[in-house]
Amino acid sequence: MAKPKKTPRPKAQTPKGFRDYFGAEVAQRTQMLQTIAGVYHRYGFEALESSAVETVEALGKFLPDVDRPNEGVFAWQEDNEGDKPGDWLALRYDLTAPLARVYAQHRNDLPTPYRRYAMGPVWRNEKPGPGRFRQFYQCDADTVGSGSVAADAEICAMLSDTLEAVGIERGDYVIRINNRKVLNGVLEIMGLSDEAQKADVLRTIDKFDKVGEAGVRELLGKGRLDASGAYIDGVGLDEAQAEPVIAFLTSKADDTAGTLANLRAAIGDSDTGAKGVDELQQMADLLAAGGYGPDRIIIDPSVVRGLGYYTGPVFEAELTFEITDDKGRPRSFGSVAGGGRYDDLVKRFTGQEVPATGVSIGVDRLLAALHMKGRLTTDTTGPVVVTVMDRDRMADYQAIVSELRGAGIRAEVYLGNPKNFGNQLKYADQRNSPIAIIQGGDELERGILQVKDLILGAKIAETATQEEWSERPQQFEIPRADLVARIQQLLEDQDT
Repeated sequence: MAKPKKTPRPKAQTPKGFRDYFGAEVAQRTQMLQTIAGVYHRYGFEALESSAVETVEALGKFLPDVDRPNEGVFAWQEDNEGDKPGDWLALRYDLTAPLARVYAQHRNDLPTPYRRYAMGPVWRNEKPGPGRFRQFYQCDADTVGSGSVAADAEICAMLSDTLEAVGIERGDYVIRINNRKVLNGVLEIMGLSDEAQKADVLRTIDKFDKVGEAGVRELLGKGRLDASGAYIDGVGLDEAQAEPVIAFLTSKADDTAGTLANLRAAIGDSDTGAKGVDELQQMADLLAAGGYGPDRIIIDPSVVRGLGYYTGPVFEAELTFEITDDKGRPRSFGSVAGGGRYDDLVKRFTGQEVPATGVSIGVDRLLAALHMKGRLTTDTTGPVVVTVMDRDRMADYQAIVSELRGAGIRAEVYLGNPKNFGNQLKYADQRNSPIAIIQGGDELERGILQVKDLILGAKIAETATQEEWSERPQQFEIPRADLVARIQQLLEDQDT
């Protein structure tokens, strides 16, 4: 008789494109989300929590650069109900598409404009890469129902305040603003009637940050060789047709007035383009009145990402400080947030155009930036650990931690095998604990506790001498009655 096959053990590994987050990382993200929420709340935005799952129909066209059905999302079909096929459902790929559904569904009960912020994970079924995961956090704020550019300016001001609130110093970031209507004006004066050719021009413009002015000229014309040596066919425009695009992309001057003047020249007699430049002028004036000058927010026509999706102003927050890439080359950190005006999204549900504008912050990228700047570390202070010298006296040890917790001090009793005292101190080190408390039978009789300063111990271990710390003992006795006051004092001393 053949032996029954053993069920293979599952591999203990995360799925490709996903990762686990541990204590310090989770705590830092939570703190950052709370800080961002505080800024949004101060601006008068209300929190919204919507479902992580939406119908594929409600999500609509997914990522702007993906055309195939269900591509880019994690989707599945519900079981049939009778003869009717089940709905296709998907995990949300951003927080904006769910907002459009929420507003369309509840618009009669919501104020207009509706100002909301939302935070949470989103999922994208894309090829993962270094620093690119299939699940990540977004942090959005949107105003739905206002067509005023004051709403767009407010979002930019709030984004600036948010970056500084989480620890990005002024001078280490810039928020760049552009406008889709200006680009529409450029397309108008180019005289392009073929929609496919317009789409090719948009795709070429989107490559400006990678290939530069010369590369865009080649791609608008006959084409160019890419870095791998492959030939990329161009759009087929002559130099005169391509010139308005180049003028648009290279309009940035030394000041706002110069940039706007260059843009007006680039859009010629286009009414649509003129309206876009006027909106940029209004935004610049509003932001300047609020104290958000060019040291924080600038008009920059080279911002082209998302111009195929947005209908008016578009903005991007870029961190400008240098980091070193995997090959040791210096480069700027890059974009951590983006947004703009999207007046067509809610129309899918209602048939009526509803103006909307908003921003999305990449929380994980912001956290990575703060780590690279040395403003965050992976080390977080652990709990005070009460060691166990006599397992029959567990109630006494629990009384100690209860007192500490009651005073707001993070504390725990060692719950492993107490037989080896060295293992208890090793555990405290692994937890990055600041203090270990010891009470054996002798200490109990004398009504005292032994307190071990683990932070000081680590410093002495680094320098291999206790001379410079002679005034501060590594271990000392305290009266049991003085527990809370003495531990609070030691924790304060450790922070100084």
